[in-house]
Amino acid sequence: MARPRTFDEAAVLEAAAAQFRVHGYADTSTEQLCEAADVRRSSLYNAFTSKDELFVRALDHYASTMRARQASILADTSLSGAGRLRALLDAIVDEERVAREQGHAAGCMGVHTLMNPDLRARDERIARILERDLRERLGLLEDVIRAGRSDGSIPEGPDAGESALLVNTLISGLRVTAQTGVAPEVLHRIALDGLHSLLG
Repeated sequence: MARPRTFDEAAVLEAAAAQFRVHGYADTSTEQLCEAADVRRSSLYNAFTSKDELFVRALDHYASTMRARQASILADTSLSGAGRLRALLDAIVDEERVAREQGHAAGCMGVHTLMNPDLRARDERIARILERDLRERLGLLEDVIRAGRSDGSIPEGPDAGESALLVNTLISGLRVTAQTGVAPEVLHRIALDGLHSLLG
């Protein structure tokens, strides 16, 4: 009979994702994961069997959680379409500000994983998670860009899909730039300048 788990699986996934998003897969040790999740190695492997399995589950949890946070901002119809995009970028910069106060950049598990083709090739579930996440996040951005064009806050311009890719690229770039040590106030100016190319 299986022994009862002595930890909250969702909390372990959250803690693991927090490590992977900052350090990436290769530079996150099992010891770091156990310490962050406050569980014994045996408990971790009883639940997830391997670091690889934990990574896949944590990536899925991370992608879903981050996408839901983005969706909640972009669904705020009290703001114009442009206002929702600004609010999203402000939230990202604020997250980087908090992380910097803790001595590191916030990181991004998705960006780390995309930059590691060997990791994606090792488990087809990773590619599927990333593809779904990108598709759904771009869909959210496209909807807001169309709403902004309807309410007049975003001028007519390129295809909404291309504009969504521009915003997504800006977000990924902010994450990477933050890891080089750039200050949050500079990130904020970069975000506004990047958005200006879309908003005119």
